[in-house]
Amino acid sequence: MRAIHPDADANATPIGARLRAARTGQGLSLGRLAETTGLSKGFLSRVERDETSPSVATLVQLCQVLSLPIGSLFAEPEIQRVTYADAPRINLGGVHAEERLMSPRSEHRVQLLRSELAPDAHGGKELYTINCDVEVLHVVKGTVVVRFSDRSVTLGAGDALTFPGREPHTWYVDGGRPASVVWVIVPAPWSGSA
Repeated sequence: MRAIHPDADANATPIGARLRAARTGQGLSLGRLAETTGLSKGFLSRVERDETSPSVATLVQLCQVLSLPIGSLFAEPEIQRVTYADAPRINLGGVHAEERLMSPRSEHRVQLLRSELAPDAHGGKELYTINCDVEVLHVVKGTVVVRFSDRSVTLGAGDALTFPGREPHTWYVDGGRPASVVWVIVPAPWSGSA
């Protein structure tokens, strides 16, 4: 006879937040979900707050209505940590820039870069493009000017600029002081895993 564990796991997998995220991501109100499933709003609210556990049949029904694979509610999320010290140094063409890849090399949905820029750092004299849908530049410290074909935008500490990656641009540090910036590129234009 197989031994049975004497206690239920007090740290049961919380599924409520995942159900709520699926519902709200589809623009579905709690009332509409209740109407579609025949369950009460109060019950659904308690399920989403992990205050009650639905039966297997109810869980299957909710997943069907939300077009959600039932296994995804219990899957361990893929979480990867990259420390600054371990982040690989890369060179995307910036002059006098120490650039580090802060997102995992295998991540293809987004790329996060941290750049420490000398007072005379720049992205090159010629305008360039990146093969991505969108770039976001967030200035952590210093002043950076982004130059486009028809204008220049000056960013100070705390400022962010969002623009299409395929828009010709370049950048330079302004003000004679170093700068620190974070680039977010969507999707990742290249994978360092190859």
